[in-house]
Amino acid sequence: MQLSFLTPLFDRRGPWATVYFDPAQNDESGAKRRELSVREACRTLEDEGADAATVQAVRDALMDVGPAEDPSGRVVFAAGGEVVLSHRLSRPPQRQIASWAPLPRLTPLLELSSQDPVCLVAYIDRTGADFERRGAAGPQDAGQVEGRQHPIHRTATADWSERHFQLKVENTWEQNAAEIAEALKTAYEESGADLVVLVGDPRERSAVRERLPEAVREVTTQTEHGGRAAGSSSPALEEAVEQARRQHQRRLVEEALDRFRAGRVGVADKPTDAVEGVPALVEAVREHRVDTLLIRPDGADLARETWAGADPDQVAVRRTEAQTLGESEPMPVRADDALLRAAAVTAADVLVVPPSDEDGNGADVPTGGLGALLRWTYEPAPA
Repeated sequence: MQLSFLTPLFDRRGPWATVYFDPAQNDESGAKRRELSVREACRTLEDEGADAATVQAVRDALMDVGPAEDPSGRVVFAAGGEVVLSHRLSRPPQRQIASWAPLPRLTPLLELSSQDPVCLVAYIDRTGADFERRGAAGPQDAGQVEGRQHPIHRTATADWSERHFQLKVENTWEQNAAEIAEALKTAYEESGADLVVLVGDPRERSAVRERLPEAVREVTTQTEHGGRAAGSSSPALEEAVEQARRQHQRRLVEEALDRFRAGRVGVADKPTDAVEGVPALVEAVREHRVDTLLIRPDGADLARETWAGADPDQVAVRRTEAQTLGESEPMPVRADDALLRAAAVTAADVLVVPPSDEDGNGADVPTGGLGALLRWTYEPAPA
C-alpha cells in the first residue's frame, strides 16, 4: 500500500484530531446512533485537550458522513481548526476511534482501507475485448479493442474451398488474439493494476494469455464464468474475480515474509536485507533505507513510545537523541505513527501482515509487529 495520498497530513505541525467513524444504518434509529457517536467522538477529543475550533471542524465533517455515500465509514484528520483530510473506509471500524495526538493516528487506516490489489478484468471474445478496472472506487471502464470482424465463423464441410475459408478464420482469430494482447498490455500498464483476470471465450482467452509479455502473464489468471456479451455477468464471476484478488494479496504477503525471514541478521551479524524492532527501524527510516514497512496489527511495539520532530526524518528512541537531530522540543509519539509518517514521505510501501494467531505456524513475525525490507543491504555496526 502506497501512502502518498496522506501527504497533506505531513505538511503541517499538529497536534492532530483523528476520528474513525461508522455512520450506522440509514434509518431513524441509525440517525440517532450517528448523532450520539458524533457527540462521543467530540467529547473524547475535548477531554484529551483538543481546541474548540478543531473539534467543531470534526463535528461538522462527521455530521456529513452518511451510510448512503460512505457505507463503511470515514476517517477524518483535522488540525488547526480545519479538516485536512477525509478518507473513505473500505471496512467499518469495529469500534469508534477518536484521538488527539502530536501525529495523525494512521495504523487503523491500513486495516480499514482496502489493501486488495487493483484488478484489470478483460472480457474477451473472438472479435475483441472490453477492459474493466476493479479497485477501491468500484468498477471503472479501462478501454476496449476491436479486431477483424470477418471471417470469424467456421463451416462444417470438407470442401477444399471451405477448408481454405476455415484457414482464414483461424488467421483472423490469431490476429485478433495478438491485437487484444497488445491492447491488454497497454491497459494493464495505464491502469496501475496488480493482476489481470481473463473472462470469456476459452480458446481466445488462452490465445491472448500466450501472447502477453512474461511480466503480465505471471499475474494473469482465467475464469470460465461470464463473458463479453451483455448480461453474461453472474455472482460466480464476481466471486472468481474477488478470489483472484485475495489469492494475489496472500501471495504478496507470503513472498514479503519469505524475503523478510531470509534477510534478517544471521550468523556472525552478516549484512542484512531486513530489520525488525523499533531501534533498527528508526535508524532505517532516518536514512531512507526502508523499501517496504511491515506492520502486524497485534504487535506490542506499535504503541511503544518514540520521539519525533516536525521533520519526518526526526525520529528517535530517546528524547535526547531527537534533540541531537535538530529538534529542540521533540514530541512523544507512538512508534507506528512515526514510522508510517517517515515511510510515506520516502515513498516506501507498507504491507499489513496477518496477526500471529492467523499465521500458519503462529510465529511472531516480525518481532514486536514492526519490520522492514530494505532498499539496500545493511552492514550492522559492530557491538
